[in-house]
Amino acid sequence: MHILITGADGFVGAALVRHLLAGAEPGFTRLTLVDRQFSAPPAGGLPDDPRVTALAGDIADAGIWGDALADGGADLVFHLASVPGGLAERDFDLGMAVNLGGTLGLLDALRRQQSPARLVFASSVAVYGDPLPDQVDDDTPPRPRLSYGTQKLVGELLVTDYSRRGFIDGSSLRLPGIVARPPAPSGLISAFMSEVMCAARDHRPVRVPVSEQGVCWWMSVKAAVDALLHAAALPGQGRVWLPPVLRLTMGELVAALTDRFGPFDVTYAPDPAVESTFARQPPLIAAAARAAGFRDDGDVAGLIRAAVG
Repeated sequence: MHILITGADGFVGAALVRHLLAGAEPGFTRLTLVDRQFSAPPAGGLPDDPRVTALAGDIADAGIWGDALADGGADLVFHLASVPGGLAERDFDLGMAVNLGGTLGLLDALRRQQSPARLVFASSVAVYGDPLPDQVDDDTPPRPRLSYGTQKLVGELLVTDYSRRGFIDGSSLRLPGIVARPPAPSGLISAFMSEVMCAARDHRPVRVPVSEQGVCWWMSVKAAVDALLHAAALPGQGRVWLPPVLRLTMGELVAALTDRFGPFDVTYAPDPAVESTFARQPPLIAAAARAAGFRDDGDVAGLIRAAVG
């Protein structure tokens, strides 16, 4: 089996690579990693494994797919690469080139394979837009209001249509912000969700742009990797999955972090725009995904263990 991962050196991509190389999943003979660049040791670096090939390049360049899919193409693809929401909003051309053009380039390259690949596309809850309805469930229509959400929604539609035509067997996962990303510039408006967790673990002060009562959707990187792998194990058929998440106030999370790591200094400085987009999240009812075997982190203690230890 040949597995291709785009965005393989990103936060979720690197966790997925580590999981696969740990041997917890059925074996594969080749693992091709694609990213704009690969971080250097000791923080990152390419795994020393003869099955791994790394390709540094821009997915907006259609030429990269010839190398990525050489020697028979891919059997399973995890398409994680994207320009994050904040950056996609600031730089429209970049977001369109990568989030839309890169996705279309990959799908067209897979269409030319002799055998259809299974594909899992990392979409986003950003497709629902802002403000959200009183409840988000499998029947909630997407109404994106930012470029990033629009680009992800178009990606979902393409995956569904290419699957309908038999070019691929694809599915899409509408993921929330994933925690806890290492402290570093990311272009993500939701980066504060990871920052507060890392600050608690590292016993340093943190300023969060939402209120103590702000309600967020939470998913650890472990739960995200589990969801990607579970989606890959199911027939794609163009499905769009809304995976289950935890729904917690910032105050509830901070209290649990304090129990786990001890007191730390939190300053609440609500930004109306950030609060509206990320901290007024209604109940999320993921009935279809739960019935299909997708799982969340269980509880706030499980979230913290999986996200920051």
